[in-house]
Amino acid sequence: MTCTLGIDIGTFETKGVLVTPDGTILATATRPHKMLVPRPGWAEHRAEEDWWGDFVHVTKALLAQSGVDPKEIKAIAASAIGPCMLPVDAAGAPLMNGVLYGVDTRATAQIAALNAAIGEDRILAHCGNALTSQSVGPKILWLKETHPELFARTAKVLTSTSYLTWKLTGDYVIDHYTAANFSPLYDVGLQDWTADLADILPLERLPRLMWSTEIAGHVTTAAAAETGLAEGTPVTCGTIDAAAEAVSVGVASPGEMMLMYGSTIFIIQVTDQPVRDPRLWYAPWLFPGQHASMAGLATSGTLTHWFRDQLARDADFAQLAAEAADSPKGAKGLICLPYFSGERTPIHDPKAKGAFFGLDLTHTRADLYRAVLEGIAMGTAHVFETCAEVGATPRTVRAVGGGTKNALWLQATSDLCGAVQEVCDKTIGASYGDAFLAALSVGLVEEGDIVRWNPVATRVAPEAVATYRKQYPLWKAFYRASRDIAHQLGAS
Repeated sequence: MTCTLGIDIGTFETKGVLVTPDGTILATATRPHKMLVPRPGWAEHRAEEDWWGDFVHVTKALLAQSGVDPKEIKAIAASAIGPCMLPVDAAGAPLMNGVLYGVDTRATAQIAALNAAIGEDRILAHCGNALTSQSVGPKILWLKETHPELFARTAKVLTSTSYLTWKLTGDYVIDHYTAANFSPLYDVGLQDWTADLADILPLERLPRLMWSTEIAGHVTTAAAAETGLAEGTPVTCGTIDAAAEAVSVGVASPGEMMLMYGSTIFIIQVTDQPVRDPRLWYAPWLFPGQHASMAGLATSGTLTHWFRDQLARDADFAQLAAEAADSPKGAKGLICLPYFSGERTPIHDPKAKGAFFGLDLTHTRADLYRAVLEGIAMGTAHVFETCAEVGATPRTVRAVGGGTKNALWLQATSDLCGAVQEVCDKTIGASYGDAFLAALSVGLVEEGDIVRWNPVATRVAPEAVATYRKQYPLWKAFYRASRDIAHQLGAS
């Protein structure tokens, strides 16, 4: 049976699907892995074990479960967490663990140095983005300055998807959407690598640029032997997981936004023109001539995992959500700053700290957990507020990801953001979007067919909540009031 394969490597789990050209799911498979935190502010994956090892495991599981002849898989697309920084040697072997996206804040000093040397305005003009913990360029500079022996052996600097594509095809490629996060090494106006702003890395050590649905290569003999896939199967360039997730719920036209509830909240809005504001991120979208404005929190699903692991080991997430539903909106006057790994957009403060404020002896675990969810929702509302200030208020909002199963979290987000959220029939996420992009790459579907693959199933409308109208400004004020203290704590 003709189908396509989509696999996504997430922060904590890998998911894969086999899908027919009409959107029918033939098989799904998952495999968990861990995010390594060797030091505060660092976040890593093992490229061979977590990225490629998971890809192989999930692919074999899908083939075994479905009984599909590998020759019936007409194309493969992968996505992964990003943007990451992975140096590899001349043989393509990783020289260290992959340094993850904006949750890894190790390059703070390099960001400051590059801003001073180049100028923040010049960086924004050429790269479309301010330098933040999401930027790969400063992390490459960190490698160069702190591990010169590894940098000297670096033949290529890859991201997570680039590594998967290389393992499958033997080709080093990267899509423009991901490459735009390599500031200051990517010029969004030229849509090409640039060495004009900083001498960080010879440009030949970067992957070849492509669009996400272009065919990067074909499954090699070695990759076929490891995965069970058919040699010669087309492989797309791939993209970052959040972009594939947006595709999976039909985000395609200007004004359409994807709100992803995952290990972090990630937001993508397709725009008709570039939105260049230092509080947000910009990239070319997956197809030529289209643009995307992005935002992301640093801790969301990771914070709920922390809460369960440290404060509720006797409970699962369903039980915690049920407990929190018995706490009133506003958690009895309790607010939470969700900055447990610093914060990304819109404040870009890697030294920000998480906090609960307003505690008294009447508060329970249920109140604390509700405050966590509402704190994340307030962080999301801060992004929506920023979008409105730059003239990019979304026309529609599609919610996706594991957090959509938490009705309390969804409702708090709609209430605080003042937005109707649409939840599609299938919330599998990025791997489903990958399968669609793979089908698109070989002509099995047209771009608009995703609406047929995954129609809207439910809508969550905002409610007027007087407590939130009072607490949200106080939440912002609490960050401002505690910022200097947080920075001094981080320096101690």
